[in-house]
Amino acid sequence: MSQGRKAAERLSGKTILITGASAGIGQATALEYLEASNGNVKLVLAARRLEKLEEIKEKINADYPSAKVYIGRLDVTKFDEIKPFLDNLPQEFKDIDILINNAGKALGSDKVGNISTADIEGMMNTNVVGLITMTQAVIPIFKAKNAGDIVNLGSVAGREAYPTGSIYCATKHAVRAFTQSLRKELIDTKIRIIEVDPGNVETEFSLVRYKGDTDKAKKVYENTEPLYAEDVADFIVYATSRKQNTVVADALLFATNQASPFHIYRGEL
Repeated sequence: MSQGRKAAERLSGKTILITGASAGIGQATALEYLEASNGNVKLVLAARRLEKLEEIKEKINADYPSAKVYIGRLDVTKFDEIKPFLDNLPQEFKDIDILINNAGKALGSDKVGNISTADIEGMMNTNVVGLITMTQAVIPIFKAKNAGDIVNLGSVAGREAYPTGSIYCATKHAVRAFTQSLRKELIDTKIRIIEVDPGNVETEFSLVRYKGDTDKAKKVYENTEPLYAEDVADFIVYATSRKQNTVVADALLFATNQASPFHIYRGEL
């Protein structure tokens, strides 16, 4: 049996919750699950921008008429709305099998001493507290059936800090510590904890970081061949479609021209 067919069988009928699903890696991951399973999964797509989710659902319905998709507005920084979001899911979407904690952001590139409180709170609340709160809300579902996958989107910034990224790096270091602790807490279960740490990925990420300044955002990827959202999505689906006894616990994903946050070849040497 081919690897693709085996993956499709393992994913068949799974219910997958993806946060930050309206664009970038979240959106690409939703589409990759549909491709890998021949449309035989149930997707719960959550994000702040409901209008974007509606566009994605319309595309999915056209490409995969039999796919089951639920979309809902959710801002993970509104912590008291996370559990009600799960409680109010339609019955056929309640039994979540895979959680993709994808919602995250970087805001600004100011040095310490000049970082706004709003940017600090925005990154901490989204990248750390929102991720933890969502995980705590889903864990009881997984424990009840002794099964489930949690994929936390980290970053190379969670392994190696860099100047002008102090708060973002701190949040991703926190995600890494939380993920490692959670994996050890659940060692006596069949719940798999997976961390995926991408390097340079060309998405809306830099546009958000530089608050709509397209010139600054484009410069991040100038003269490089970065990863794209589809590359990370492909790996996430791979990791969650392995045999149940196999955990792809920790992965660092680079484009071929990157070796660290500092070392990106731009064709200038």
